[in-house]
Amino acid sequence: MADRIQADLFGAPVAVQESAPVRAFPTPAPLDRAAALRRRLSEQGPRALAESETLELLLGRCGLTGPHPALLAGALLRRFGSVPQVFGASLPELALVVGEPVAIELKLLHDLTLRVLEFPMHRRCVLNSWSAVHAYLKVSLGGRSREAFHVLFLDKANQLIADERMGEGTVDHAPVYPREVMRRVLELNASACCLVHNHPSGSSTPSAADIEMTRRVVEAGKALGVAIHDHFLVAGDEVVSFKVLGLM
Repeated sequence: MADRIQADLFGAPVAVQESAPVRAFPTPAPLDRAAALRRRLSEQGPRALAESETLELLLGRCGLTGPHPALLAGALLRRFGSVPQVFGASLPELALVVGEPVAIELKLLHDLTLRVLEFPMHRRCVLNSWSAVHAYLKVSLGGRSREAFHVLFLDKANQLIADERMGEGTVDHAPVYPREVMRRVLELNASACCLVHNHPSGSSTPSAADIEMTRRVVEAGKALGVAIHDHFLVAGDEVVSFKVLGLM
């Protein structure tokens, strides 16, 4: 482009290019937060990361196109309180915070963790593996916001056949029907069971209703020759045995 004449501040004519290109100043590259977190994890181990940072790294692998993973991790922890409670939340509850695609990814990870923890119980006697059972139950029910009643159905060798939810309710009650439990026992050809339910409140004290329900299921099992080995109460990160408490 042709130059034009323009006076400078002192009135002297100077040549100015009509469309001089704007100089581009490179902006500093933003700190790669995910890389920094991964580096710290690699050098110091997983415990070097805070709960929110671990969740942030996980969310960063979910193909996010919206808010930064750190913002979503913070939103999840504010809504549910902890990582176990995040994974214990239902798909609709998670979707309200992070959207359905990310919620599905979180539920898939939770399911995969349960499969890993459940695997040993299919291979050896549950009665000799209470630590494995407790670890599995904490992940399965410890973070749930509603009460649920599960039954671990066992074969003749007391190995796990299936873990099934037989009732789900409110924050402090889940309906249980002994007849339905025994019907499923017959369908699965189970020889024994362990009962499980959770207290979202975190209370590890069985209620009178819990004790009465256990008695009814035990009596129904006796009529069919099915042993009820124990009833576990999951309260956050604690698992309480009714048998140890002398309640059955």
